[in-house]
Amino acid sequence: MKSINGPYDVVVVGGGAAGLSAGLVLGRSRRRVLIVDAGEPRNAPAAHMQGYLSRDGMPPAEFLAAGRREVAAYGVETADDRVTDVRADGPGEFTVDLAGGRSVHARRVVLATGLVDALPDVPGLAERWGRDVLHCPYCHGYEVRDQPFGVIASPVTGIHQALLVTQWSKDVTLFPHTAPKPSADDMEKLAVAGVTVVEGEVAGLDVRDDRLAGVRLADGRTVPRSVLFVEAGAVPRNALADRLGARTQDTPFGPYPAVDAGGRTSVPGVWAVGNAVGPKVQVVNAAAAGYQAGLVINHELTLGDIDEGVAARRGEAQAPA
Repeated sequence: MKSINGPYDVVVVGGGAAGLSAGLVLGRSRRRVLIVDAGEPRNAPAAHMQGYLSRDGMPPAEFLAAGRREVAAYGVETADDRVTDVRADGPGEFTVDLAGGRSVHARRVVLATGLVDALPDVPGLAERWGRDVLHCPYCHGYEVRDQPFGVIASPVTGIHQALLVTQWSKDVTLFPHTAPKPSADDMEKLAVAGVTVVEGEVAGLDVRDDRLAGVRLADGRTVPRSVLFVEAGAVPRNALADRLGARTQDTPFGPYPAVDAGGRTSVPGVWAVGNAVGPKVQVVNAAAAGYQAGLVINHELTLGDIDEGVAARRGEAQAPA
């Protein structure tokens, strides 16, 4: 490993919406900041992102490129690299190792590492992901409105997604697949919502002319559908948080780092933001979380340095002549 560079006030691990937003606030606060980005954004398969005021419909890659230009204007550095380790060297002192061979010093660390969507084990889903196989109706529902929807039931959320997407289409078919059979109460809700239930395990997709045409079942049936919603399993990229010993909290989607309202983890000097703390964080929410973390970090550093200066001044005044 090469010699340590820095020091930086803050190293941000991850260059998505959360990480860039934290970097923007800290750069405007005249902090020396390094954002390390491995280039694996969660929403890369999507052609556009929706629901972000003033950025509705913008391609994700354009959004990130604009964010990089903005943070660079305030002196924030960005490295296309991967963080392999973060080591605490004492209160407010961290060494951050990069895959490219550098080690950098930081007073604070922001983990904006995001997550990976783990799709159900159905042939063809991954190839259509972000196109006509979707997971979030708030992100994509309007764009596919009034088309025939299919929903593969999730073992975690059950029929919830099928009920929800009826706001965007009245032609919805639920495939319980390998999830538990809906209860009598659930079947009543589905009937009231106008959702058709088709039993049987999903075996694959019927794709024609590069468009989803239907859902194939293991018994040979094909149910025509133009859009398929699935609840992807979320696998957080939290190896760094785990190695640092950050406390976790259990969620229906597995353990995630426990943070306070400002993004602080249980490890002093380490923040976690965006999808690093939960799978249901949209782009606009991730940006807000990064903003809040940047604000809190600058506040802590500024007042902490002043307190240290006061203590040193008092120590000098009390020292014998």
